[in-house]
Amino acid sequence: MAGPKTQPEQHMLDQARIIRDWLSELSAADFDNPTVLDAWDVRTLTGHLVGVLSRLTEALRQPSRQPAVPVHELVRRYRRDVAMIMNWTEQLTGDHPGPELVRRLGTAIDEAAAALQPGTVLPKVIMTPRGPGRTSEFVATRIVDLVVHADDLSRSFPDRPPIASVKPAVAVCTRTLAGILAAQQPGRSIEVRVPPYAAVQCGIGEPGPTHTRGTPPNVVETDPVTFLRLATGRLAWAEALAGGRVSASGQRADLSPALPVLS
Repeated sequence: MAGPKTQPEQHMLDQARIIRDWLSELSAADFDNPTVLDAWDVRTLTGHLVGVLSRLTEALRQPSRQPAVPVHELVRRYRRDVAMIMNWTEQLTGDHPGPELVRRLGTAIDEAAAALQPGTVLPKVIMTPRGPGRTSEFVATRIVDLVVHADDLSRSFPDRPPIASVKPAVAVCTRTLAGILAAQQPGRSIEVRVPPYAAVQCGIGEPGPTHTRGTPPNVVETDPVTFLRLATGRLAWAEALAGGRVSASGQRADLSPALPVLS
């Protein structure tokens, strides 16, 4: 059994509350606006966020004795189940007006906080919607959802102040996505650097040169926001490279075959 609430879980709750407060300042009509995500308006995205937190609370009530599926494999199942996820999001959203969904988001946050209150002993493995997974890794994917969707919402309202980022939550998001990339593409031919949060090695395509010391033969470096957009399919590799948002040195410094790592 895992111990009581850890810092990542608190960072998750902090980021969720900031998103809720930002959404609460929108008018009812604003929720009908389109977002940067195809076919999702603000109301639908808000309903999805309700599910992000409520699914965590539900999963915490379902400890599992099955071996945990590694997170880099669990997230592959998102694409397999995309129609199911879309249907689930539509059911959560229903005909509820935006302000009502914001209230539901607040309730989901409170319920998650209660499930994670200090002194609560958490199961090490839980049954997630995609299969048995480690509690810590499922929390990390909730943080990824919150950080990425906060960015989606901010970009959908360019004339409004963006949603404030909880830096430790951004750090968890970056490290989680970088770790998934490395696990999905094992090898040492490319080093991916996302300062100040992550640096991982991976292998893409045919086996290429590896390194054990000094400067690696192929290096990709970018900032956390660009990386999370690349890793989740919000930004194309070619666009990021052409816009100078990615530095790529070496003939094999190309992550496009491995992207997105989840979507």
